[in-house]
Amino acid sequence: MKASVPRPPRTLGRVGAQTQAQAGGIIIVPIAGMTCRSCERRIERQVRRIPNVEGATASASRARVEVVTSGPVSGVDLAEAIEAAGYEVGQTRWLTPDRDTWLAAGSGLVLIVSVAILAELLGFSGLTAGLGDIREGGLLVAGMLGLAAGVSTCIALTGGLVLALSAAAAAARGDDPDPSIATRLRPVASFLVGRVLGFALLGAALGALGSRVVLPPLAIAALMVVVAVVMTILGVRLTGLSPRIAAWSPTLPSGLAARIGAGGDGSAYSDTRAAALGVASFFLPCGFTQAVQIYALSTGSPLVAGGIMAAFALGTVPGLLTLGGLPSFLPKASRPAVLQTIGVVVIGFAFLNGMAGLRLAGLLPDFGPGSAAAPSVTVASGVQTLRTAQVSNGYEPANVSIYAGMPTRWIIDSQDGGSCAVFLQVPSLGIAVTLEPGENVIELPALDSGRVQYMCSMGMYGGQLTVVDGTPPVEGAFAGG
Repeated sequence: MKASVPRPPRTLGRVGAQTQAQAGGIIIVPIAGMTCRSCERRIERQVRRIPNVEGATASASRARVEVVTSGPVSGVDLAEAIEAAGYEVGQTRWLTPDRDTWLAAGSGLVLIVSVAILAELLGFSGLTAGLGDIREGGLLVAGMLGLAAGVSTCIALTGGLVLALSAAAAAARGDDPDPSIATRLRPVASFLVGRVLGFALLGAALGALGSRVVLPPLAIAALMVVVAVVMTILGVRLTGLSPRIAAWSPTLPSGLAARIGAGGDGSAYSDTRAAALGVASFFLPCGFTQAVQIYALSTGSPLVAGGIMAAFALGTVPGLLTLGGLPSFLPKASRPAVLQTIGVVVIGFAFLNGMAGLRLAGLLPDFGPGSAAAPSVTVASGVQTLRTAQVSNGYEPANVSIYAGMPTRWIIDSQDGGSCAVFLQVPSLGIAVTLEPGENVIELPALDSGRVQYMCSMGMYGGQLTVVDGTPPVEGAFAGG
């Protein structure tokens, strides 16, 4: 008696699904338009109802469903089951052919660029200037920094969580035609309550550590690049420009997703689970958050650190509340265009974060303008002294020159503690320091000619030291150019 040989998987195309009948084995059916876990579940439920189907596993990222059969299965039945779930047999497009979708995304891009240019002209780019110095303490300063973070790139991922929770809660409500304002905002409010309490408790834990424990630059860089990739996928999904890329949206394991209410069908939503996600948002990377977290860590006091982090989280409430509540209050006809615009914003933030991560990893060597002016240093006892300043939005001047072959005393006047610029790193020299208010001295060894990049701990701000060959000035003289 011969041993049975498993049948190889068969792939059905659009025509095959409508005309062929398959014997027992595995059938692979390509599906167009599947983008999420709830899509997968709907398709699996419908397909499993077909006679002789033993199991079905749908994959949005692979745009197909694998059907395990114990006997003949009609291709027509498969196609009808997939259509009953709201989809069709076929290949998912890489780019949508819908001109309206491209027009809406383009309009959103023009709008965002216009707003960015206007903000620069009106001086809004230095949003944290004058807010105060987090290193000198103060709950008000932490709250103001949170307010600034709520309208910055930090809002992208946290805002995505809020939008997802709002969608899950809406699905759980069913067909309620006119939910109250309190009902609409409840998932956002639950998330924010968890966020504030979580920041307070985890901030207190940081204060209890009482030391400045910082992730290595490469670890932060890798995290930022990963987050940028995720943000890009989420942004593309919101814009609707690429159905295929939208299907790559990261999802949690089904069991965990169901427990925290992010399963995609809304059935498992609860306020407690929304609050748990708010607590978890403490770990999302953000330059503002990191600046406050490291300060909280340095206080050595659980009470002070917890208060600082809670004040920061409270400052982010207006931005998150606006973002989370906006789709609920807009007319249904305008929601797609608004979500597409948000998608463009998320993609823009992803680009900025990705570039910063690559720069922090040393993969983008050029930071800012190319050449600096001639060295502006003084020389005493065989050491050249360079003076620069650290401000809210970086370093002034950012690009400077020093002489090769001579040790350098780099004096940095830290004037504002409201951003990650206070956490200065020179990756190639293994230097990572937290600037204190006032003058800070960094001793550099004699360097060969070339360029040395430096930046903040998130890669958002930085500049370069241009090391040039030449004859340094005599002792006590000043070289300026």
